[in-house]
Amino acid sequence: MKYLHTMVRVTDVDESLRFYRDGLGLVESHRIENENGRFTLIFLNAPGDEDAKVELTFNWDPEEYRGGRNFGHLAYRVDDIYAICQHLMDMGYTIHRPPRDGHMAFVKSPDGISVELLQEGRLEPKEPWASMPNTGTW
Repeated sequence: MKYLHTMVRVTDVDESLRFYRDGLGLVESHRIENENGRFTLIFLNAPGDEDAKVELTFNWDPEEYRGGRNFGHLAYRVDDIYAICQHLMDMGYTIHRPPRDGHMAFVKSPDGISVELLQEGRLEPKEPWASMPNTGTW
């Protein structure tokens, strides 16, 4: 398992970059603009620590964030997404977004913090995951 990033939703890209980049000294490693999804992702890291990133997510359509909604999720790369999801289910945890695509899943901590699991590479979709619906929010 490898820690990937922490996602934080932001309402003003310029003001957020002023804080994270100009204030804290983080470096922008890359940016993704998604017109279909109507969002921008900006990845930053501390100089010399390219493996631990903060993902600033800016949703183009205005949204008021309450109750920690601006904090998105923790993300971890895993060797076998199906095995870890099964292990978590066996422990009684709900897979809120199953790995239908063989690549991404979401589960929540006991305190409701979303954790994204991302497969190293890609696995072929397989059952029961491929047809498993989302449960709740993630």
